[in-house]
Amino acid sequence: MSGHSKWATTKHKKAVIDAKRGKLFAKLIKNIEVAARTGGGDPDGNPTLYDAIQKARKTSVPLDNIERAVKRGSGAEAGGSDWQTIMYEGYGPNGVAVLIECLTDNRNRAAMEVRTAMTRNGGSMADPGSVAYLFNRKGVVIVAADGRTEDDVLGAVLDAGAEEVNDLGDAFEVISEATDLVGVRTALQDAGIDYESAEMSFLPSVQVPLEEDGARKVLKLVDALEDLDDVQNVFANFDVSDEVMAAVEGE
Repeated sequence: MSGHSKWATTKHKKAVIDAKRGKLFAKLIKNIEVAARTGGGDPDGNPTLYDAIQKARKTSVPLDNIERAVKRGSGAEAGGSDWQTIMYEGYGPNGVAVLIECLTDNRNRAAMEVRTAMTRNGGSMADPGSVAYLFNRKGVVIVAADGRTEDDVLGAVLDAGAEEVNDLGDAFEVISEATDLVGVRTALQDAGIDYESAEMSFLPSVQVPLEEDGARKVLKLVDALEDLDDVQNVFANFDVSDEVMAAVEGE
Protein backbone atom coordinates (compact mmCIF):
# COMPACT_ATOMS: atom_id res chain seq x y z
CA MET A 1 0.00 0.00 0.00
CA SER A 2 3.05 2.31 -0.03
CA GLY A 3 2.13 3.67 -3.44
CA HIS A 4 -1.45 4.29 -2.40
CA SER A 5 -0.30 5.97 0.80
CA LYS A 6 2.11 8.19 -1.09
CA TRP A 7 -0.60 9.19 -3.56
CA ALA A 8 -3.02 9.78 -0.68
CA THR A 9 -0.42 12.04 0.91
CA THR A 10 -0.07 13.98 -2.34
CA LYS A 11 -3.86 14.37 -2.67
CA HIS A 12 -4.05 15.53 0.94
CA LYS A 13 -1.40 18.21 0.34
CA LYS A 14 -3.00 19.19 -2.97
CA ALA A 15 -6.34 19.70 -1.24
CA VAL A 16 -4.71 22.21 1.09
CA ILE A 17 -3.24 24.10 -1.88
CA ASP A 18 -6.55 23.99 -3.74
CA ALA A 19 -8.31 25.34 -0.67
CA LYS A 20 -5.94 28.29 -0.53
CA ARG A 21 -6.67 29.03 -4.18
CA GLY A 22 -10.38 28.84 -3.49
CA LYS A 23 -10.69 26.13 -6.14
CA LEU A 24 -12.19 23.65 -3.72
CA PHE A 25 -14.86 25.93 -2.27
CA ALA A 26 -17.35 25.63 -5.13
CA LYS A 27 -17.07 21.84 -5.15
CA LEU A 28 -17.65 21.62 -1.40
CA ILE A 29 -20.68 23.90 -1.66
CA LYS A 30 -22.11 21.65 -4.38
CA ASN A 31 -21.73 18.63 -2.09
CA ILE A 32 -23.62 20.43 0.68
CA GLU A 33 -26.46 21.42 -1.65
CA VAL A 34 -26.88 17.88 -2.95
CA ALA A 35 -26.70 16.32 0.51
CA ALA A 36 -29.35 18.72 1.82
CA ARG A 37 -31.58 18.10 -1.17
CA THR A 38 -31.44 14.31 -0.89
CA GLY A 39 -31.48 13.89 2.89
CA GLY A 40 -32.91 17.09 4.33
CA GLY A 41 -31.35 20.20 5.83
CA ASP A 42 -30.80 18.89 9.38
CA PRO A 43 -27.20 17.64 9.71
CA ASP A 44 -28.06 15.74 12.91
CA GLY A 45 -30.43 13.54 10.92
CA ASN A 46 -28.43 13.54 7.70
CA PRO A 47 -24.92 12.05 8.11
CA THR A 48 -23.94 12.85 4.53
CA LEU A 49 -24.78 16.52 5.06
CA TYR A 50 -22.99 16.49 8.41
CA ASP A 51 -19.79 15.22 6.79
CA ALA A 52 -20.09 17.63 3.85
CA ILE A 53 -20.42 20.56 6.25
CA GLN A 54 -17.55 19.30 8.39
CA LYS A 55 -15.22 19.08 5.40
CA ALA A 56 -16.23 22.54 4.20
CA ARG A 57 -15.62 24.05 7.63
CA LYS A 58 -12.23 22.33 7.90
CA THR A 59 -11.34 23.81 4.52
CA SER A 60 -12.27 27.30 5.77
CA VAL A 61 -15.37 27.76 3.61
CA PRO A 62 -17.19 30.77 5.16
CA LEU A 63 -20.06 29.79 7.46
CA ASP A 64 -22.48 32.06 5.58
CA ASN A 65 -21.75 30.18 2.35
CA ILE A 66 -22.35 26.86 4.08
CA GLU A 67 -25.65 27.98 5.58
CA ARG A 68 -26.91 29.35 2.26
CA ALA A 69 -25.98 26.10 0.52
CA VAL A 70 -27.97 24.11 3.07
CA LYS A 71 -30.97 26.39 2.58
CA ARG A 72 -30.77 26.19 -1.21
CA GLY A 73 -30.45 22.43 -1.14
CA SER A 74 -33.29 21.91 1.33
CA GLY A 75 -35.57 24.33 -0.51
CA ALA A 76 -35.68 26.88 2.30
CA GLU A 77 -34.12 29.43 -0.05
CA ALA A 78 -34.48 29.83 -3.81
CA GLY A 79 -31.61 29.48 -6.23
CA GLY A 80 -30.52 25.87 -5.88
CA SER A 81 -29.31 24.17 -9.06
CA ASP A 82 -30.46 20.78 -10.30
CA TRP A 83 -27.14 19.03 -9.71
CA GLN A 84 -26.78 15.58 -11.24
CA THR A 85 -24.12 13.04 -10.32
CA ILE A 86 -22.50 11.36 -13.32
CA MET A 87 -19.65 8.85 -13.31
CA TYR A 88 -17.45 8.64 -16.40
CA GLU A 89 -14.98 5.85 -17.00
CA GLY A 90 -11.81 5.80 -19.03
CA TYR A 91 -8.19 4.82 -19.40
CA GLY A 92 -5.17 7.02 -18.93
CA PRO A 93 -1.58 6.57 -20.11
CA ASN A 94 -0.06 3.12 -19.46
CA GLY A 95 -3.52 1.56 -19.23
CA VAL A 96 -4.36 3.19 -15.90
CA ALA A 97 -8.08 2.91 -15.11
CA VAL A 98 -9.78 6.22 -14.30
CA LEU A 99 -13.14 6.99 -12.68
CA ILE A 100 -14.33 10.59 -13.01
CA GLU A 101 -17.12 11.68 -10.66
CA CYS A 102 -19.00 14.76 -11.85
CA LEU A 103 -21.61 16.92 -10.21
CA THR A 104 -23.15 19.10 -12.91
CA ASP A 105 -26.22 21.03 -14.00
CA ASN A 106 -25.32 20.48 -17.66
CA ARG A 107 -24.63 16.88 -18.71
CA ASN A 108 -23.58 17.81 -22.26
CA ARG A 109 -21.00 20.33 -21.04
CA ALA A 110 -19.59 17.90 -18.49
CA ALA A 111 -19.29 15.09 -21.04
CA MET A 112 -17.59 17.32 -23.60
CA GLU A 113 -15.09 18.80 -21.13
CA VAL A 114 -14.19 15.43 -19.62
CA ARG A 115 -13.71 13.87 -23.06
CA THR A 116 -11.55 16.80 -24.19
CA ALA A 117 -9.35 16.64 -21.09
CA MET A 118 -8.92 12.88 -21.52
CA THR A 119 -7.97 12.97 -25.21
CA ARG A 120 -5.61 15.95 -24.81
CA ASN A 121 -3.70 14.18 -22.04
CA GLY A 122 -3.22 10.70 -23.46
CA GLY A 123 -6.44 9.18 -22.18
CA SER A 124 -9.55 7.68 -23.75
CA MET A 125 -13.14 7.24 -22.65
CA ALA A 126 -14.49 3.77 -21.88
CA ASP A 127 -17.92 2.15 -21.85
CA PRO A 128 -19.89 2.19 -18.56
CA GLY A 129 -18.90 -0.74 -16.36
CA SER A 130 -15.63 -1.50 -18.14
CA VAL A 131 -13.54 0.27 -15.49
CA ALA A 132 -15.75 0.57 -12.40
CA TYR A 133 -15.34 -3.11 -11.47
CA LEU A 134 -11.66 -2.44 -10.71
CA PHE A 135 -12.64 -0.20 -7.76
CA ASN A 136 -14.36 -0.79 -4.42
CA ARG A 137 -16.51 1.85 -2.74
CA LYS A 138 -15.01 2.57 0.68
CA GLY A 139 -15.33 5.01 3.52
CA VAL A 140 -12.26 7.23 3.98
CA VAL A 141 -11.66 9.42 7.02
CA ILE A 142 -8.67 11.78 7.20
CA VAL A 143 -7.45 12.38 10.75
CA ALA A 144 -5.03 15.16 11.72
CA ALA A 145 -1.89 13.70 13.27
CA ASP A 146 -1.49 16.29 16.06
CA GLY A 147 1.13 14.18 17.84
CA ARG A 148 -0.89 10.98 17.70
CA THR A 149 0.50 7.64 16.56
CA GLU A 150 -1.00 5.20 14.11
CA ASP A 151 -1.80 2.89 17.04
CA ASP A 152 -3.73 5.70 18.78
CA VAL A 153 -6.00 6.08 15.77
CA LEU A 154 -6.30 2.35 15.10
CA GLY A 155 -7.27 1.68 18.73
CA ALA A 156 -10.12 4.17 18.47
CA VAL A 157 -11.63 2.84 15.26
CA LEU A 158 -10.87 -0.89 15.16
CA ASP A 159 -14.13 -1.98 16.79
CA ALA A 160 -16.12 0.46 14.62
CA GLY A 161 -15.28 -1.39 11.40
CA ALA A 162 -12.02 0.22 10.28
CA GLU A 163 -10.03 -2.00 7.93
CA GLU A 164 -6.71 -0.16 7.92
CA VAL A 165 -4.96 3.04 8.92
CA ASN A 166 -2.36 4.64 6.62
CA ASP A 167 0.22 7.16 7.80
CA LEU A 168 0.18 10.20 5.48
CA GLY A 169 2.85 12.11 7.39
CA ASP A 170 0.86 14.99 8.88
CA ALA A 171 -2.39 13.01 8.89
CA PHE A 172 -3.78 9.48 8.96
CA GLU A 173 -6.14 7.88 6.46
CA VAL A 174 -8.70 5.48 7.96
CA ILE A 175 -10.31 3.09 5.47
CA SER A 176 -13.52 1.15 6.11
CA GLU A 177 -16.46 -0.35 4.30
CA ALA A 178 -18.72 2.40 3.00
CA THR A 179 -21.47 1.30 5.38
CA ASP A 180 -19.13 1.73 8.37
CA LEU A 181 -18.10 5.30 7.57
CA VAL A 182 -20.47 6.98 10.04
CA GLY A 183 -19.54 4.47 12.75
CA VAL A 184 -15.82 5.11 12.27
CA ARG A 185 -16.31 8.86 12.29
CA THR A 186 -18.45 8.61 15.45
CA ALA A 187 -15.85 6.40 17.17
CA LEU A 188 -13.18 9.03 16.51
CA GLN A 189 -15.42 11.75 17.92
CA ASP A 190 -16.16 9.63 21.01
CA ALA A 191 -12.41 9.15 21.52
CA GLY A 192 -11.85 12.91 21.32
CA ILE A 193 -9.89 12.61 18.07
CA ASP A 194 -10.42 15.41 15.57
CA TYR A 195 -10.85 14.52 11.90
CA GLU A 196 -10.53 16.60 8.76
CA SER A 197 -12.93 14.82 6.41
CA ALA A 198 -15.13 11.73 6.18
CA GLU A 199 -16.44 10.70 2.77
CA MET A 200 -17.09 7.89 0.34
CA SER A 201 -14.31 7.07 -2.08
CA PHE A 202 -13.39 4.50 -4.71
CA LEU A 203 -10.20 2.56 -3.98
CA PRO A 204 -8.60 0.29 -6.60
CA SER A 205 -8.56 -3.49 -6.14
CA VAL A 206 -5.82 -3.85 -8.77
CA GLN A 207 -3.02 -1.33 -9.27
CA VAL A 208 -0.80 -0.47 -12.24
CA PRO A 209 2.84 0.21 -11.24
CA LEU A 210 4.32 3.29 -12.92
CA GLU A 211 7.83 4.52 -13.51
CA GLU A 212 8.66 8.22 -13.55
CA ASP A 213 7.56 9.00 -17.11
CA GLY A 214 4.25 7.17 -16.74
CA ALA A 215 3.56 8.78 -13.36
CA ARG A 216 4.19 12.23 -14.82
CA LYS A 217 1.71 11.63 -17.65
CA VAL A 218 -0.99 10.19 -15.39
CA LEU A 219 -0.69 12.99 -12.84
CA LYS A 220 -0.94 15.55 -15.65
CA LEU A 221 -4.20 13.90 -16.76
CA VAL A 222 -5.57 13.81 -13.20
CA ASP A 223 -4.72 17.50 -12.71
CA ALA A 224 -6.45 18.42 -15.99
CA LEU A 225 -9.60 16.54 -14.97
CA GLU A 226 -9.67 17.91 -11.42
CA ASP A 227 -9.36 21.42 -12.81
CA LEU A 228 -12.77 21.11 -14.50
CA ASP A 229 -15.60 22.82 -12.64
CA ASP A 230 -17.98 19.87 -13.10
CA VAL A 231 -15.51 17.27 -11.79
CA GLN A 232 -15.78 16.50 -8.07
CA ASN A 233 -13.35 13.59 -7.75
CA VAL A 234 -10.93 11.57 -9.85
CA PHE A 235 -9.99 8.02 -8.89
CA ALA A 236 -7.21 6.09 -10.63
CA ASN A 237 -5.57 2.71 -10.06
CA PHE A 238 -1.91 3.59 -10.47
CA ASP A 239 0.83 2.72 -7.99
CA VAL A 240 4.11 4.62 -7.66
CA SER A 241 7.05 4.28 -5.34
CA ASP A 242 8.03 7.01 -2.90
CA GLU A 243 11.11 7.69 -5.00
CA VAL A 244 9.13 8.15 -8.23
CA MET A 245 6.55 10.39 -6.57
CA ALA A 246 9.30 12.49 -4.97
CA ALA A 247 11.02 12.88 -8.34
CA VAL A 248 7.79 13.96 -10.07
CA GLU A 249 6.83 16.33 -7.26
CA GLY A 250 10.28 17.89 -7.31
CA GLU A 251 10.03 19.06 -10.91
